[in-house]
Amino acid sequence: MSNDVQKRVSPYSDEELEYFREIILKKRSESEHDLEMLQSSLRESTENASDESAYSFHMADAGTDAQEREKTYMLFNRTKKFIRYLDDALTRIDNKTYGVCKVTGKKISKGRLEAVPHTQISIEAKLKQK
Repeated sequence: MSNDVQKRVSPYSDEELEYFREIILKKRSESEHDLEMLQSSLRESTENASDESAYSFHMADAGTDAQEREKTYMLFNRTKKFIRYLDDALTRIDNKTYGVCKVTGKKISKGRLEAVPHTQISIEAKLKQK
């Protein structure tokens, strides 16, 4: 066996892997867009917070603003993490290891991968976790 022939671990064909790659790339593009919007929102709210404090200071307003910034920051971090998961899924597609449950070693169903394309566990394994 030559070095350029990879051992296939994925239960999916190359065509199916490309189908999943398209789903992941679309979700990744949407997430990148969301990330840019969240980043912009964080920048604006930080600038506004420093501008407004000189003119008016109301404890409730300041608290609400801080809470909104915190929520936006959490969403920003969650989106970054999601993009990382999508990138990892793309790597598994490249390595032909995509679609295999890391708990059971069995094939992850197509429907589950369409709904959660970055998942590494089957629905069977997910239900056992609960």
